[in-house]
Amino acid sequence: MPKYGVADYGLKVWYGNFYDYDERIDFVRGLGFDGIERLYTTSAEEALTKGARLAKLGMSFATVLAPDVERSIKWTAAMGGQYVWIDVMQFRRGLSVELLSRQVNEMTRVCNNYGIDCVLHNHLHQPAETQAEIEELLAACPNTKLLFDVGHCAAGGGDVRYMVETYYDRIAAFHFKGWRLNDDVDKTQEGWLKNGTFRGLIQGNYPVDNEYVYKYAMKKGFDGWFFIEHDHHVQDPAIDLAESLAVMKQWEKEVK
Repeated sequence: MPKYGVADYGLKVWYGNFYDYDERIDFVRGLGFDGIERLYTTSAEEALTKGARLAKLGMSFATVLAPDVERSIKWTAAMGGQYVWIDVMQFRRGLSVELLSRQVNEMTRVCNNYGIDCVLHNHLHQPAETQAEIEELLAACPNTKLLFDVGHCAAGGGDVRYMVETYYDRIAAFHFKGWRLNDDVDKTQEGWLKNGTFRGLIQGNYPVDNEYVYKYAMKKGFDGWFFIEHDHHVQDPAIDLAESLAVMKQWEKEVK
């Protein structure tokens, strides 16, 4: 069975930051989710304490975000996490694939030594923005997995059906969201983030085929993390997240 989690960047945006771990976990659990994506921590002791609280509640996480990438890798591995996001010093737009792949491949090698994955998270205004860029980096980094953000791929002009069908075996987890364009849109890549917001699964007005991607993964037997991520809430996040989770649960019934 898959796990349903919250990628809580949007909650940090809505509330201004992350203030109380226990409250956040209770909030997510109360909505019916199985866990969160990132366990934020500044020390090994804090990581263990937070991880223990999740375990006691029957919840879990995918990755530990520590003060530096070395500890993120080691603590994620030690606590039974699945992957660490790419975190190389020069991961930004405009750099050569040769340079990026050298560094990403090295980070992937180290992650694999610890029994976890290194994941590429496709994202607007980052090196893996367009479908061509995602595919180029995946080809250059054959052991790196994909944290597939369906909304960002679609908003960047990508074919999400093609991506999930072609790269399913390399997808470690999914981010699901809707994309809502403003009325006055300048459809240039540079203008994307100025012209729209990432919302709930049925709150967008741009074609993001989350349903197809979800159902394809379910039919293939995916048993990893499905994360709901609303980068921009426009009302109480509890309403948005509950709505999106209900949508995914309905899709699950339809697959069965």
